[in-house]
Amino acid sequence: MSGKHHLLGLLAAALLTACERPAVVDPGTAPVPAVDSTAARPFTFGETRTLHSAILGQDRTINVALPPGFSPDSSTRYPVIYLLDGSADEDFVHIAGLVQFMATYALMPPSIVVGIGNVDRGHDLTYPTRNDSDKVWVPNSGGSADFLRFIAGELLPFVDAHYRTNARRTLVGQSLGGLLATQALIERPELFDTWIMVSPSLWWDDGSLGGRAAAWAQLHGGDAETVFIAMANNDDMMRGPVAKLVAALKTTHPPFRWAYEDFPYETHASILHRAAYRAFEWEGVE
Repeated sequence: MSGKHHLLGLLAAALLTACERPAVVDPGTAPVPAVDSTAARPFTFGETRTLHSAILGQDRTINVALPPGFSPDSSTRYPVIYLLDGSADEDFVHIAGLVQFMATYALMPPSIVVGIGNVDRGHDLTYPTRNDSDKVWVPNSGGSADFLRFIAGELLPFVDAHYRTNARRTLVGQSLGGLLATQALIERPELFDTWIMVSPSLWWDDGSLGGRAAAWAQLHGGDAETVFIAMANNDDMMRGPVAKLVAALKTTHPPFRWAYEDFPYETHASILHRAAYRAFEWEGVE
């Protein structure tokens, strides 16, 4: 074989060997697997925290919705709306959504919503009653004093420590939650600035809370408080004691602000969302 043919043979063998070797791929240029854009992904609406209450002797869950743009590193601080019956399967989602919607269109300020989850609703939201029918309906009633102590001494400081809050606080309660909100207004008015009581169950204990309203108004009728009361078309049981509360509110004077509205097309079960919208809307009108 001539030298020329020998050289060609060596080159052919080398090319064949190279073709048989697996290609070495630079990891930096490796193709990225395609992402299935139709795959389900979690939709994050808020966050959930658990705090242990030494006052109640139990763990308590809160659900928190933060306003768009919230950052723990920002200097911006936000008002907080505290929602009774605030479990994920109760009123938290629709009220937090309402607040987000209204803030988007400048109908209310961007706000943090804190839903207070229930453990024993009938116990936490009621004070002791002398009415035997009440005791049959809610056998484990009478825990509201400790629940208010938990809110004042543990929950409010916890939220202020973990989120960028300002001094504005609102409490929203419906039915038994409205009963507790009314009790808090009368007994602990320093805890919140705005009180939204929707179909409050003031029939509890033969309407005793409504009977305390006049004396309370004499002491606090000039405070910088904001109160909104809403009633549904079938709230007959509580109209008497609510009327006493409204009569007491009529004796207040600025800077105290209050409003009462009937919702004739809403029932006790359906009123909360529409009433909350109206309350937030009214509160924003100076």
